Amino acid sequence: MKKFLILFCTIFFNLSNAIEVNVVDSTFYVNGNPYYMRGICYHPVPLGKIKRDFSNLSTDISLMKEAGINTVRVYEPIDDIEVLNKLADAGIKVVINFGYNQRGRYDILSGSLIDYIYKYKDHDAILMWELGNEYNYHPQWFGGNINTWYAVLELAAQAIKTVDPSRLVSSAHGDLPTKEILALASSIDIWGLNIYRWDKPQSVFKEWEQVSTKPIYFSELGADSYMTKPTLKYAAGENQQAQADANGIILKEVLKNYDKNIGAFIFSFTDGLWKAGNPYTQDTGGSAPNSDGTPYDGSANEEYWGIVDINRNKKITFDVIKEAYLNHKIN
Repeated sequence: MKKFLILFCTIFFNLSNAIEVNVVDSTFYVNGNPYYMRGICYHPVPLGKIKRDFSNLSTDISLMKEAGINTVRVYEPIDDIEVLNKLADAGIKVVINFGYNQRGRYDILSGSLIDYIYKYKDHDAILMWELGNEYNYHPQWFGGNINTWYAVLELAAQAIKTVDPSRLVSSAHGDLPTKEILALASSIDIWGLNIYRWDKPQSVFKEWEQVSTKPIYFSELGADSYMTKPTLKYAAGENQQAQADANGIILKEVLKNYDKNIGAFIFSFTDGLWKAGNPYTQDTGGSAPNSDGTPYDGSANEEYWGIVDINRNKKITFDVIKEAYLNHKIN
C-alpha cells in the first residue's frame, strides 16, 4: 500500500492517447461512435499446459470475427505488441484486467500496473482498464477485511486516470456491489458484473437502478456444457445443447436491454483443461465460488465453459452466440 501511494504521488500527466471513450445516456462511445461490447472472455491455455499462450491467435481471431465478437476480456495484461497489433488489425478491442497480486508483474499491489499503462496506453486495441475479478468473494486475500480491497481499488483507479484520462476504469464484481461499496470505490467509472443467475441476467437491471446511475456491463455470464445431474429436459454428462439453450436465453435478455448495459462477455472462448486435474484431459469439477446459479444444474464444471473446445471445434452454442451478436443493431 505504501509503495502504491508513493507511486501515485509521483505520476505525471500524459494526454497523447490514440483512443477516446466515454458513456453518454447509457451508450458507450469510442472515438465518437456508439460501441456495444459483443464480448468473450479470453484466456487461451493449450492442451497439456497451465499458462496462457497465444499460439492459436490467428485461428481464434477468425472464429471470433465469424461469431460477431468485437471485444475480448483478458484476465492478465497482454505484454506482447504483436498480439495487440493482430487484435487491432482484426478490429477486436481488449479489456485489460489487472490482478491484485501477480508477484510484481503489472499488478495492483506493487503499483507496476502503471508501468504497463505507460507502455501500452497509446495502443488502439486497448479499450478499457479493469481492476480485479470478483475479489468480493475472497476477503481472505485481504486479511479478512474486504474493505481493504475497495480502498486499494479506489487508489488504483485514481492513479490510472492520472496517467490515462482518455479511457474508463472498471472493476469486475461478483454480482452487484452495494451502495457502500460504490462509495468506497467512487472513482470506478463502470462496473463489470459477473452474473450467474441461472438464465435470468435481466434481474439485475432494476436492482442496479436502486444503487447507482453508473453504466454497467456483464463481465462474465453464460453456462458450461456439462450437466452434473440430469433434469427433465437435459441428460447428465457433457451436454452442449443445455449450454446453447442457456446462452441463447441469456444473450437475448441482455441484448434486448442494450439501453441498460454497455456490453456482455460470455465466459468463455475455449475450454480450459488446465483448471481441474490433468491438463491433458477434460475433467469435471473445479473451483468456482458462488456458482450455484450456473444453468442448468447449479454446478460450474470449470473445464467445459468454452464456445469452442480445446481443439477449436465449434460447440452448438457457437452458432447461437453468432446469431445473437450479428443481429445486434449497435456496432
